Amino acid sequence: MIQSSKSELTYTAIVNAALQIAAAEGVGKLSLGEVAKHLGISKSGVFSRVGSLEALQEAVLDEFDRRFSAEVFLPSTALSRGLPRLNSQVMAWIARASDPREIAGCLYIAGAFEYDDIEGPLRDRIQYGVTRWRATMRRTVIQAMEAGHLRPDTDPEQLIFEIYSLIVGLTHDIRLMRDRAAVQRVHNAYNRLISTYRSFNYQGA
Repeated sequence: MIQSSKSELTYTAIVNAALQIAAAEGVGKLSLGEVAKHLGISKSGVFSRVGSLEALQEAVLDEFDRRFSAEVFLPSTALSRGLPRLNSQVMAWIARASDPREIAGCLYIAGAFEYDDIEGPLRDRIQYGVTRWRATMRRTVIQAMEAGHLRPDTDPEQLIFEIYSLIVGLTHDIRLMRDRAAVQRVHNAYNRLISTYRSFNYQGA
């Protein structure tokens, strides 16, 4: 039991270290050797616990998904279905993307530019992750339409595209331009955007 707990702890440490490296350099730059050096253990010690590099990349993206869901999607479930949940998700996503403590703005946004024209399992996994996120947000948009919070002629895919584009723009200006004013700008942009979709009958904020 003690040996098993130690092994699990080491695996967690490996994934956390790999996530830090991927955040700073990109998931495509991961290597078993770099993770081993970061933790001060042997490369064979990393390999024995995670297996291949591909398995490590998968584990890193799984952990990133778990953290993203815990910070962005799960808190919104405490709110009423519809626009309150959608607003909560977008506000949490903006906060996460602009948090200076988050050295990874988004592995998927970075990975999209790195692997957009490189076929392979890693590109497929990145695309799968983005598709899942969008599907979750699409359900929230549809619920908002069903609740009468958004206009009945709302195109969910169009709205999600526009929200995602705002986050990409925020990430660019926060990470590259180092422009903290981008946070207020993206809030202004989202408020303006959602006002064009909001139902005239919806009295919420």
